[in-house]
Amino acid sequence: MRDRYERAVQIVSLLDLTSLSGTESGADIDALCAKADGPCGHVAALCVFPQHLPRVLENLDRMGLAGVEAATVANFPAGRIDPAAAADEIRTAVRLGATEIDLVFPYAAFLEGRETAVGDFLATCRAACPVRLKVILESGVLARPEVIRAASRLALDCGADFLKTSTGKAAVHATPEAARVMLETIAERGGEAGFKASGGLRTMADAMVYLELTEDILGSGWVGPRTFRFGASGLLDDVLAVAAGGGAACDAPA
Repeated sequence: MRDRYERAVQIVSLLDLTSLSGTESGADIDALCAKADGPCGHVAALCVFPQHLPRVLENLDRMGLAGVEAATVANFPAGRIDPAAAADEIRTAVRLGATEIDLVFPYAAFLEGRETAVGDFLATCRAACPVRLKVILESGVLARPEVIRAASRLALDCGADFLKTSTGKAAVHATPEAARVMLETIAERGGEAGFKASGGLRTMADAMVYLELTEDILGSGWVGPRTFRFGASGLLDDVLAVAAGGGAACDAPA
């Protein structure tokens, strides 16, 4: 069952291994970092709150994982419409070593019809962000396909490098229906931005739904760490368990 192993390796390489409970200790961060590399290779990024970035970077350096990104969040999770505060968060995170920023889109303001203010917010944050910017739409709150599409277009117009589904803190997380709208919007803009499925993904079967949907819309050759991510905390364990169930290492021949 080589395909199972290849898929496991692929999913691990696309994973933003995440811990955003707000109660993390130094030992918790060390434990997260220890999972960044394993029998199926290394993850794409570690995503933590900004104060933990220096510890993440120390761990990655010690482990020799220069290819793993140090990601963090801004305007999280409420998605306020305070561009100065969000830009300050971004600048602070970059000073602490962030190489990627996951920024929450002001979804409540957008739903109120304040599109110009939201656009100004995104432009201010983009100007403050010299690293990869992933915009979290909170698609479960935006809900309607036409609203998700409009928010996706606005985020891309304002310089988002990635569209991300969810914070994982709302009642509704990622859904294939929302993902399809976001991916179609990325495709209509030439496939230059990336996509991140996040929120509620716990199993390899969950991940495969989004991977196959993306391949259907943008092609299998489009998928890679620079264009596609999974955001999750528990997904890695299930992927490794599925791979191990095949009775061989992930990179073993069939």
